[in-house]
Amino acid sequence: MVETDTAFLSVVRTLVLILGLLIAYFAYKAYRRTGERHLRDAAIGFTIVVIGVFIEGVLFEFLDWELVTVHIIESVIIAIGFAVILYSFIE
Repeated sequence: MVETDTAFLSVVRTLVLILGLLIAYFAYKAYRRTGERHLRDAAIGFTIVVIGVFIEGVLFEFLDWELVTVHIIESVIIAIGFAVILYSFIE
């Protein structure tokens, strides 16, 4: 059961990674087309969020860090990404 859960989590994390990178790519592509800083900042924010998701898996699976520590690091990185996305909306 644990192996199945781990495999499912890996699939879901990979899906989140791919979708997040696609969102960042299209936001950046729109920025290049329009020159709107807001789109560039949104692309940066989504990239940071994706890095947070990715880094959690690396730290937990490959470096054997404790789950709580990994979640804290992931949450901080994602919060920074969301702050950048928020900034892109209000600036």
